[in-house]
This record gives sequence, C-alpha cells and structure tokens, in this order.
Amino acid sequence: MDEPEIDFTTSLELLRWIGWAQRKAAEDWIRERELTHEQAFALGFLVQNPGSIQRDIAQMTRTTAASVSSLLQGLERRGLVERRTEEGNERSKRVYATPAGAELIAGFDEAMAGTEESILAPLDQQERDALHALLVKVTTELPRPTR
Repeated sequence: MDEPEIDFTTSLELLRWIGWAQRKAAEDWIRERELTHEQAFALGFLVQNPGSIQRDIAQMTRTTAASVSSLLQGLERRGLVERRTEEGNERSKRVYATPAGAELIAGFDEAMAGTEESILAPLDQQERDALHALLVKVTTELPRPTR
C-alpha cells in the first residue's frame, strides 16, 4: 500500500523535511556500521573525551547509569571501548574508545558535510548566504539546544 504524499506548505514544515533528510543520512551512516544512535554518540563522545566516567556518558546521552552500562557492554564485546580502573581506586573506572572504535566512527563529520552539500546543491552561493543569514536571524532569540 502506498503511503499518502505529505504536502509541506509552511516554512517550518519545510525545515523539518530538511532536518529529516539530514537525520536519515546520519542514521544510514550509523546503521552501516552496525551501531545504534546511542552507541555512535557515546563513541564520538569518548573519542573527544577519553577517560570519561559512566556518569559523564549518561549525562551526555540523557540516559541512566544502568542504560550506559548496558550500552558500554555491547561496545566492549565488539572491542570498540574499554574500561580501565584508576590506580588506587578500584571502584572508579574510566572509559576509552579503542583505536578500532575511533576508526569505526571516523568520517562521520565528513559524511554529514557531504549531506549538507547535497541538500543545498540546488542553491547558488548567494542563495546559500541569504538562507544562512535568515536562519541566523530566526535562531538568534531561540534557546540554545543542550545536545
């Protein structure tokens, strides 16, 4: 059965469509690496913040410590992260992306830049500059996203 075609008529509907296209490209890239969104996000966080503790990861992924523990166990089984105890404190474990984990997610930023280029391809540079200026103007008074 064919899905009904949605008619996007407002500016915000069109912006959501663009956001959907960008998100789908990211999800496809992540899925090709057999990761969940949360796993990919945690790996990226650990590459940028080596030696984080689980509480930091839970805060960044907006999940519970139990969820992070389960997430890390899956990544550990694949050899993508490792937990190390600190000297003198066996209860405190720091989490690190392994070289294999860092390599697996390398290229995400470039893939998203390619997606942006693809989305904006119909616009010339002057139109891109105008769109950017308008979006900056619209977002100036909005609260900043927390993640």
